[in-house]
Parts: sequence; C-alpha cells; structure tokens
Amino acid sequence: MNTEELKSLRVVVLCGGWSDERDVSITSGTECRKALLECGFKKVDLLDIAEDRFAEKLAGGNYDVAFPALHGRFGEDGCIQGMLEVMHIPYAFSGVFASAVATQKEAAKVLYAKAGIRTPRGVDLPAGAKLTQKQKDALVSELGLPLFVKPSGNGSSFGITRVTESSKLQEAVDLAGSEGERVLIEECVAGTEITVPVIGNADPHALPIVEIVTGADFYDVKVKYEPAELHHVIPARLAPAVYAKAQDAAVAAHKALGCAGCSRSDFIVTQMGEPVILETNTIPGMTPASLLPDSARHGGIEFPELCAKFIELAVEGRAAKVE
Repeated sequence: MNTEELKSLRVVVLCGGWSDERDVSITSGTECRKALLECGFKKVDLLDIAEDRFAEKLAGGNYDVAFPALHGRFGEDGCIQGMLEVMHIPYAFSGVFASAVATQKEAAKVLYAKAGIRTPRGVDLPAGAKLTQKQKDALVSELGLPLFVKPSGNGSSFGITRVTESSKLQEAVDLAGSEGERVLIEECVAGTEITVPVIGNADPHALPIVEIVTGADFYDVKVKYEPAELHHVIPARLAPAVYAKAQDAAVAAHKALGCAGCSRSDFIVTQMGEPVILETNTIPGMTPASLLPDSARHGGIEFPELCAKFIELAVEGRAAKVE
C-alpha cells in the first residue's frame, strides 16, 4: 500500500474507557487524532469506548483500521482487541494474546524467563489474600526490604506500594488487590531505571533508551505525568555494551510476548550492568509527557510520522495474517 492509499483509510482512534487511566487515554487519543490529521489522513474519528451505543457507532463507521489509544483494563488487556477481531477491523498494536499476557505481569515473567531475560524475584497471590505473620517474615527473609507490591494486571503505577517494613505488607496487598485479580510481591532491584521502546512486527528494532530520573522512591503516577524534560534522559547514560544489551533484551521481550506495532519495556539496570525487566507495555502513552514519543523524537521520528507508522504496521500485520 502506497502513502496515498494509506492516508485515504478511514481511521477510528479509540480512547477513554473505564480504567484508572481514562483521562490519560482521552488525552492520548486526542493527540493521536490531531497528529494523524496533520500527517495527511483524511478521515479520523475519535470514539470513547465508554460512550452509549459505542459498539453500534464502531460497527456503523465503515472503518478500515482502528488505533487504540487505550490504557489499563478493557483497553490494553486484550478485551477491545478481541472485539475488533470479531468485527474484522484491523487495528494498531498487539493482538489479543500479547495484550493479555503482557498485562498480567506474572504470566509475562514466564515468557521472559524462557527468552533468557532476567526478572525480579517475587511471589504471586490472589487478590484478597491474608498474610500470616509467619508468611510476612518468610517474604522479608527471602526477598528483603524494601519490597514492591503491585497489581499483576494494572498500569501507570496505580495500586503500587513500596513497602519498607513487614507491618505494612497486608495494607499494600489489600490496595493492590483492589486494582485487580492478582497481586505481585517483588524484591526491590537497585540500579538505573530505564525504558526501551521497540517498533515493528516481524522484524522489530529498539529506539533510543530513556533513562528515568525521578527524585522519588519510584516512577509513580504523579511523576509519570509531569513534564518529560524533568525526568527523561535520552540517550540513557549507560556503557555501550550495557546499552546494547538492554536494547536486545527489549526486542527479545517484544518477540517473546508476540507483540506487534510497538512495545515499551521497563528495566532496572543493576550496578553490574544487568538489565532486569519489570514489565512490557503494549500500548504506549501518547501524551506530550509520554516516554515512547519522546524517544522516537530523539531518534528522528516526529509525532505525526510515528502515528502514521503505527497505522502502516497495523495494515502490514493484517495483510500478513491473511497470507
């Protein structure tokens, strides 16, 4: 498909929804629609998936491709992707399986391990789990302090607690459990926090690595949506061999999960230069403060071009499925 044909496609940008990240998603969707129009796409609609009669509007729009600018539950976890599959609407980013597995951190860790990517040590619990003192002592003995307690299937650091004493563990587990069905308790890995965006389908490649400097205990919700220049160092200040190893690990994670279009994997690089993966995001944030667009810009890809590339990859991916 040539450029003129690509930009003649009827595109629907999906945003909003019901997750904690609804407002961020609406901002992302608005920015993406604006960028696609600026890039020369003729027909680009914006739909909030929480709107009344959403499915009817989506089905009646005669859309050639969907661009999910969704985060969190129902948007990044395979749900909307399944709906689009049933409706035979090609869409940007990862499919049902990759979206679902990447969202469930404990499941993703199994695939990371098979790909040889180091992950933090931890345990997975059902939401609502009640820890005895013996269990708390065992966790602290095995994993040390501080610990991170997080929902296994949520995003943007909602529900995450950095626990510095065992007496606070149950409270943290309760909070994380309120955000999802599973809770992950992990060791705290000390080092340099980075994120590595990856673009592509069958032959993905890594973009410039972003080093995250927060001044906070961790990259929490407040920090994530502050101006990018306060917290992003691009390229990350890593030794060349470590830099290459982190990019290779991010591409390996993208492939292990079966991602398409793009992904963004978060790591801690230890003092020994070992990248330890925390999670992979299958739909990047697309706000002015977002990590992937900032990285792409430093790699020479401006935001409108980036959004157009995602549409191109969506069409390419659907064509590969049909073959």
